[in-house]
Amino acid sequence: MNILLIGSGGRESAFAWKLSQSPLCSQLFIAPGNPGTAAYGTNVNLKVTDFEGIKAFALANAVNMVLVGPEEPLVKGIHDFFLNDEQIKHIPVIGPQQEGAQLEGSKDFSKQFMNRHNIPTAKSQTFTSETLQDGLTYLAGAGLPVVLKADGLAAGKGVLICLTLQEAQTELVEMLTNAKFGAASSKVVVEQFLQGIELSVFVLTDGNSYKILPEAKDYKRIGEGDTGLNTGGMGSVSPVPFADAAFMQKVEERVIIPTINGLKQDSIPYKGFVFIGLMNCDGEPYVIEYNCRMGDPETESVMPRIESDFADLLKGVAEGTLAEKELVISDKVAATVVCVAGGYPGEYLKDKTISGLENVRGSIAFHAGTYADGEEIKTSGGRVLAITSLQNDMFTALQQATLDASRIYYDGKYFRKDIGFDLI
Repeated sequence: MNILLIGSGGRESAFAWKLSQSPLCSQLFIAPGNPGTAAYGTNVNLKVTDFEGIKAFALANAVNMVLVGPEEPLVKGIHDFFLNDEQIKHIPVIGPQQEGAQLEGSKDFSKQFMNRHNIPTAKSQTFTSETLQDGLTYLAGAGLPVVLKADGLAAGKGVLICLTLQEAQTELVEMLTNAKFGAASSKVVVEQFLQGIELSVFVLTDGNSYKILPEAKDYKRIGEGDTGLNTGGMGSVSPVPFADAAFMQKVEERVIIPTINGLKQDSIPYKGFVFIGLMNCDGEPYVIEYNCRMGDPETESVMPRIESDFADLLKGVAEGTLAEKELVISDKVAATVVCVAGGYPGEYLKDKTISGLENVRGSIAFHAGTYADGEEIKTSGGRVLAITSLQNDMFTALQQATLDASRIYYDGKYFRKDIGFDLI
């Protein structure tokens, strides 16, 4: 199979690394990719939303399958674009169509979906600028802290946890009338705050059957001890010790099965990943959010634990034969430490030369925000590298990933040294 992977981050680096190991994968193309993915396939200079360019490339290079990494092309309808075009509709796309992608593209859509199918989630109500007064009144009786979520895609920044009523009301006005998060906050979901510990559960589905991939826990805050500003993710671990068999059975029965059945009942075709952000509240699972793709940096911890042929699993999704495929998961522990740019998650340093990648010994260095400048590799994103180690136990995996992260150098480099230590 010739596979075209869409995306350029750490998640796509992990996908490329895994797909390149499959005997089914004859050629791997990554659009646009990064210097890390170039080690596993051929990078193609195409934007993830350049659907016409992607079509032309797929036809010219006899592409047999398209795997979509990030959410933006899915929410913008890349899968529908393929299905609606006679020349390329035979090429399967792994990732939901536009309607299914609304599980991530609209918080209000996903909340209505959960409520309709009795999937456990926090109580909420949605408001617009027309119903702002109702929203302010609702906040007064909502209990604190309270969570405000921009309805649309806000690059992971559209969620606010407000500790006082005044703060909540001020922020609601900012979001609805002053477009704090642009068009994404033209609707705002006001949600009860859930107390517990978070984890991410990943499901691969062909629309009928499903496989539960390894779960992971990611660390969002910039500072050690989970302090400071939210980021796209500073690290992750898999498996998650508190997600034992009893808890995961509840997740499957109360969340996963109703989700897959709900999509069918609502006549929403769905071929791809369902990322379920969960809160474990005293052993009970509640859904915080859905995403229509794999997480980042969780993918970097999940992929090394999948022992099966990943391309064959994707083939099962494409052909509707996922139930016949075997998913083998390693008992080992994967730990990922993310190296970020100086200043991140605010204005961050760019174009800094990276050295020491050859010194990484017991880990894989997945590239996230890098580019090649001649022979040199330089920083381009806030999250620069994801260093993942797969070991027999969590302590060794965390120690090795942290050690290898310290062997790399670029001006302004920062990483957390406490990823996963709350779980030991």
